[in-house]
Amino acid sequence: MKRALAALFSIATGLWLLTGCSGMRLVDSDVTAFPRWTSAPPGPGTAYRFERLPSQQSPGAQQDAVETLARTALARVGLELHPGAARLSVQIVATTQMIERPGYGGYGGYPGYGGYGYGGYGGMFARPGVYLGGGNRGAAFGLSFPLRFPEPPYYRRELTILMRDLSSQQVVFEARALHDGVWSDTLAVLPAMLDAALRGFPEPPSGTRRIDVEIPR
Repeated sequence: MKRALAALFSIATGLWLLTGCSGMRLVDSDVTAFPRWTSAPPGPGTAYRFERLPSQQSPGAQQDAVETLARTALARVGLELHPGAARLSVQIVATTQMIERPGYGGYGGYPGYGGYGYGGYGGMFARPGVYLGGGNRGAAFGLSFPLRFPEPPYYRRELTILMRDLSSQQVVFEARALHDGVWSDTLAVLPAMLDAALRGFPEPPSGTRRIDVEIPR
C-alpha cells in the first residue's frame, strides 16, 4: 500500500511540475458582441468617459481596478479616456461566482494474485476493500483502498461592456465575455477577458466566438 501511495504521489507531483513550469496560461472566453452604431463607428482617438451603476459608486471599490484595466484594453482599440470631450460613455460590469466542487476519487490497490485452482468460484466479501474473484482459470485475491482528493473551487466569470452614444443616449455597442476556470486571481484574468470582448472592435463578427488569450502565470 505504501508503494502504491508513493507512486500516486509521484504522478501528482510530476503533473504539478509540468503545469507549474510553463510561463503562460490560457484564458478562453466565449464572446458575443452587438454593434449598433447610429452614426459612423468610432475611429482612433474617440473620447469616452466611464459610467457606473449605483452599486459601483463606492470609492476605492474593486470597480476602480476594473476600470483601470479597461482603460488599457480600450486604448488598444483606439479609444481615449477624456470625460470632458466624451462622445461615448462606457460601462463595465464584471462578476465572479465561486462554485464549490466535491472531492473526486475511487478505489485502487494492488492487482490480485491468481492461479490457485479455485475454478468456478467468484464473489465479493462483505467487508469493503477485499475481494475474491475467479473463473475457469483460478481465483484472484486483491486489496483495495479508497483514494479521494479535494477538488479546487471553480470560478465562473462574466464581463459586460456597454457603450452609449452621449448625443442620443442610445446603447450602440454591447459585448459579453464568459470564462470558467480554476484561477482565483480575477484581476489577473480580467485583462484577457477585456481584450477578448473587444476583439474586432468596432464591428466584430456576429455570433458567439471562442477567443483564447495567453497571460503570464
